Amino acid sequence: MDNGGQWTHREWRVLRDIGADARIVANTTPFETLDSDAIVLSGGAPRIGSEAALLGSTGDYLDKAAIPVLGICVGCQFIAMHFGATAGPADVPEYGKMELKIDEHDELFAGLPSKFFAWESHNDEVKTPVPKELKILAHSDGCKVQAFKHLSKPFYGVQFHPEVEHTEHGYEIFKNFIALARK
Repeated sequence: MDNGGQWTHREWRVLRDIGADARIVANTTPFETLDSDAIVLSGGAPRIGSEAALLGSTGDYLDKAAIPVLGICVGCQFIAMHFGATAGPADVPEYGKMELKIDEHDELFAGLPSKFFAWESHNDEVKTPVPKELKILAHSDGCKVQAFKHLSKPFYGVQFHPEVEHTEHGYEIFKNFIALARK
């Protein structure tokens, strides 16, 4: 789902490289026409606090989807807000390499080390505390919610960018996500 991110094509390429039949579609595409086993909500330039409307039909997808959904960056922030979390300006906007610390390996981080480097590019972030429906899976020194999962839906959010080559284990994160769709 294209939210105008600079790396949307990179997300598509990684998914294709790991054997997923992926395509890029506009975030205004009606849910009923998607015919998908999973959805990746790309990152993007919209500021979540003032430009969430630029994420098109994303709320509709979250209301109707029973398939796995992975939100990246602003996609992550939108999922969190949709389920009652607060997202807004980061205390310290992050750009570049940071150390990701896994709090719970869950399906998304299965088989990965407890710490590894990931790539950041964000002004906004999900704030704590998060609603009880969301469980924090990872954090960094500068961001308390680097990753989360919804406890009753197959929805995940990652603040960092697993699609870029600077993120260690990014391909494995996508493989773990796609494995959820193939269950």
